[in-house]
Amino acid sequence: MERIGNIKILFVAGFGPIVRDADASHELYGESLGIPFKKESGGYLHTEALRGAKSFALWPLSQAAQSCFGQDSWPDDIPIPQAWLEFDVDSVEKATTELASRGYRMLVTSRKEPWGQTVSRFISPEGLPVGITFTPGMREEK
Repeated sequence: MERIGNIKILFVAGFGPIVRDADASHELYGESLGIPFKKESGGYLHTEALRGAKSFALWPLSQAAQSCFGQDSWPDDIPIPQAWLEFDVDSVEKATTELASRGYRMLVTSRKEPWGQTVSRFISPEGLPVGITFTPGMREEK
């Protein structure tokens, strides 16, 4: 991919709807469409078995709010998102600096998650939580 500024997108690290009714969403994606999900604590369902994006996950709104704002409920003054998007980049720090310099308000800056991912998050103009990430487990061995 072409480098723009200090950002070089390597691949889509993950995408999926943010769900209000986890049971109904699991019924559609897991049961009706046959997507094999792994279940994590708090109702987070994900799979790395689909081709295309490295991960597809059903992210409960309460967990998205916790990740972006440090609270279990989405702020009333920000429209509730319908999905999320993550891009794995060559440098989270450079990409974060670049995005902040372009006026994007970072909600989380270069936070290391317990599973090893480093992430910065912001809200896109469309209202999607967007992660700029370094996800070691998704990097192809060379």
